[in-house]
Amino acid sequence: MKIILGSASPRRQNLLKELGYAFEILVSDLEEIVDHSLPIEDVAVDLATKKALYLLPKAAKETILICADTVVIYENTILGKPANKEQALEYLSILSGNEHRVITGVALMNTEKSVQFSETTYVRFKTLSDEEIFYYIENYHPYDKAGAYGIQDWIGLVGVESIQGSYTNVLGLPTQHLIEKLRSFNS
Repeated sequence: MKIILGSASPRRQNLLKELGYAFEILVSDLEEIVDHSLPIEDVAVDLATKKALYLLPKAAKETILICADTVVIYENTILGKPANKEQALEYLSILSGNEHRVITGVALMNTEKSVQFSETTYVRFKTLSDEEIFYYIENYHPYDKAGAYGIQDWIGLVGVESIQGSYTNVLGLPTQHLIEKLRSFNS
């Protein structure tokens, strides 16, 4: 089976490459609109499924399309990709000294079958100083990352106090769960 990754994320592409899969990339220009009627835990899967349904007509019949979406949730609020420096500062200030959830929703699809799943990881940040937050925003420009941070970046090295669950899930693709689903997709 040929694989198509429906993502422009270099982190997702790298993870899939490191798993040893050959794949092509299709990027969705679909606007990500959160359905607020859903339970917050279902938002990531819903967004991944919408991307997959949008891209499926562009994929060949003999392919498996993989789409994913990652959300960062503090208490009962989704912290999306920050629109600007001020919002990045706000998000990192909220996460500082607190635990939050990272949920990645994944949709595997072809013209015959569809499988969706999600993974949740709990991440706790130490209390970050204003200098650490400003340094990270100025030097890493985290505007393309949910919650305004990448765990693989400098902020993850100095700020993450603990993680409970899948590290690759926080990167944007829960690889262990994905491998299991891909292996059973054709059976």
